[in-house]
Amino acid sequence: MTTELTAQVCVVGGGPAGLTLAVELARRSVSVVVLEQSGHFDRSFRGESVSPDSVWLLNRLGILDRLDGAYQQMHRMEIVDSGRKVLGADFTKFPYPQPYPVEMPQPALLSALAEAGEEYPEHFTLVRRATAVGLVREGDGPVTGVRARTPEGTVTVHADLTVAADGRFSKVREMSALPYTRVPLDRDVVWLKLPFPAEWDDRTYRIRIQGDQHGLFIPTHPDSVRVGFNIPKGGLKELRAKGLPALHERLDRLAPELSGTVRSEIRAWSDTSMLDIFTTLVPRWSSPGLVLIGDAAHTLTPILGQGVNHAIIDAATLAPLVRQAYDAGGGVEELSRSCARFQEAREASVDKSRGLQLRQEKLFALHGAGAVFRRSLYRVADRSRSLKQRVLAGAYFQLQKPGPHEVRAQGASTRV
Repeated sequence: MTTELTAQVCVVGGGPAGLTLAVELARRSVSVVVLEQSGHFDRSFRGESVSPDSVWLLNRLGILDRLDGAYQQMHRMEIVDSGRKVLGADFTKFPYPQPYPVEMPQPALLSALAEAGEEYPEHFTLVRRATAVGLVREGDGPVTGVRARTPEGTVTVHADLTVAADGRFSKVREMSALPYTRVPLDRDVVWLKLPFPAEWDDRTYRIRIQGDQHGLFIPTHPDSVRVGFNIPKGGLKELRAKGLPALHERLDRLAPELSGTVRSEIRAWSDTSMLDIFTTLVPRWSSPGLVLIGDAAHTLTPILGQGVNHAIIDAATLAPLVRQAYDAGGGVEELSRSCARFQEAREASVDKSRGLQLRQEKLFALHGAGAVFRRSLYRVADRSRSLKQRVLAGAYFQLQKPGPHEVRAQGASTRV
């Protein structure tokens, strides 16, 4: 069976970027169809860290109210290197309207966004279990939609603008032939989840470093801790060949408080997952009839939870620009200009976060004399409140301004 749908915008991918954009478009009376590959919103071992700027945006969009407390504010961050605390940050001291990062399970966030979209039935359609298999276009002309495979048959969505919000391994990006460069980093990350230890404060992000090994320990709503530790790029096969004791011993060095728990909870490699760490550089985020957002446009690393943050800000920035294009006539040229303005508005912010992440990656990898330098650097930052806030502001506070002021998203107002 073949189904034909028509909308002004077709969004491929029902993650934070795609659904936030769809809701914002529907609220602006722009019709949108979202094609989501999964039949549900289970996002195991996906990003659940939402930075303060994105929390601020979600609150203004009314999404936090829908979550009914299914998230957890984070008040502190600490880095412990070779068993000693070298840097601590207290988000309660940051002078922004929304100073706190939040740990928010993606199923709850995505369900809340979908519910918000369903309040605009004339403009919002979510098609689940739909896998994009081709772009609709005539010859070298603009993209005019997407073909998708579903259990019931083929769905063809005809749209003025197609949005690739399908993540770090974007199929739409591949089909578009927009050039990009994938830059692998020197490490991958093994992720696992454990019961939260009673002796830990559950409002603190923890980073533990031993030599060139490091681990992230992230409290996860309601009562777990997500653990990610580095391994050499492509090193999973070698680690697994050593057996689970090698994994247990790695965590013994980084967080001895978890030694008993990791042995009782992690009984097979299937209790873990591996994230291939790379960043993607895409010189041009759009072509006529098509635009990339979120990880499809700019894959980042897990450091400081920037992937979800930039995905949500992308959506909040692009939606009003699309509305402006329709107000100006809505042709291919107007939409293309809006997509170009979107990249201009967002690219510097993404580059800033990428640079901060890559510098942190290099610091984490130091050992020997380099590790001594790293500890000294963190201690210098720790002694200067202004320096510490300035460094973290580059990652967490690119939209908000100090104090309870009206703030505008890059390129467009976020007032709803």
